[in-house]
Amino acid sequence: MQTPDDSFEGPLAAVGQLLSERGLRYEVLAIGGGALQLLGLITRPTRYIDVVALVAGGELVPVATLPLPLERAVEDTAGVFRLPKRWLNAGPGSLMDLGLPEGVLDRAHRREWGGLILHIADRRDQIFFKLYAAVDQGPRSKHFGDLRRLEPTIDELRAAATWARRRDPSEGFCEELRRALRDLGLVDGHL
Repeated sequence: MQTPDDSFEGPLAAVGQLLSERGLRYEVLAIGGGALQLLGLITRPTRYIDVVALVAGGELVPVATLPLPLERAVEDTAGVFRLPKRWLNAGPGSLMDLGLPEGVLDRAHRREWGGLILHIADRRDQIFFKLYAAVDQGPRSKHFGDLRRLEPTIDELRAAATWARRRDPSEGFCEELRRALRDLGLVDGHL
């Protein structure tokens, strides 16, 4: 396992401080490369943390865009840290429409910076998300590379594949999923 990357610590602390000063508090569920960096599971360069849902009262709430006050705090910190304007974003929010893995919030790693609480999806759930994205974007994508770095077991790949097939049962997706599983070491690509 690699040493956690601190590149997002400063920006997250700054957003949390701004939110606190403004009397605000937000909880979000984060996935993707930035979340994996925060867990110390990958070190590839990334300039984004993807928010898949808001968390309210212990429940996941769909999000198409970040709430405006949170978005403003993110934008206010972007220039200071030389990050893209929407370095914390709701890009993958549509995953909520498909259904997240059961228990994802229970397994998430909670980190707090003032008025910002980040629930970072656990490695197991990241494998699910990365397999789904890798199938969609192919074996040369960053998602496929991240998935390899996570070194999923055969059982984890099978569970992730079952979840992914429920999200897209089309024959084309299933064929690409089988190909990805073979590339990841599942000899027959059997689902």
